[in-house]
Amino acid sequence: MTVMPLLGCPNPKRIKVYLQDDNVTSTGVSVRVSFTKALMGSVVYNMHEDTAKFIASTMMMGMPVAELDELARSAISELSNMLTANATTNLTALGYLADITPPQLVIGTGTPLPMGLPQALGVAMDVGGHVVDIIIAIKKAK
Repeated sequence: MTVMPLLGCPNPKRIKVYLQDDNVTSTGVSVRVSFTKALMGSVVYNMHEDTAKFIASTMMMGMPVAELDELARSAISELSNMLTANATTNLTALGYLADITPPQLVIGTGTPLPMGLPQALGVAMDVGGHVVDIIIAIKKAK
């Protein structure tokens, strides 16, 4: 809610919160970032290709994005990295020492993205009329 507007994305709005099982499937463009240290798990940012193009274009000051080339893919990965890093900073402030892995970008509809935990929290976000599903599965490390 605070990071996306700083990158030029229109006011993000939460439109749905839901429980998700371990069977997440890519809707076109997905990015996974994992947590390490005291928290284990991952977050997946899942969106349709047109949403990824819209976000990449917005981040690149309105430059048209006709295809998900290397620059557009980098923008989507960096957004996911920045969002997860911000959340990690907030979790650390609450006493949960955590670190994140580099983002893993997946292109393709129907690609399985197992979360590794039986349940995850899903949050559907409206970003300028486009939907991004954020699926979060974390737990305390042993």
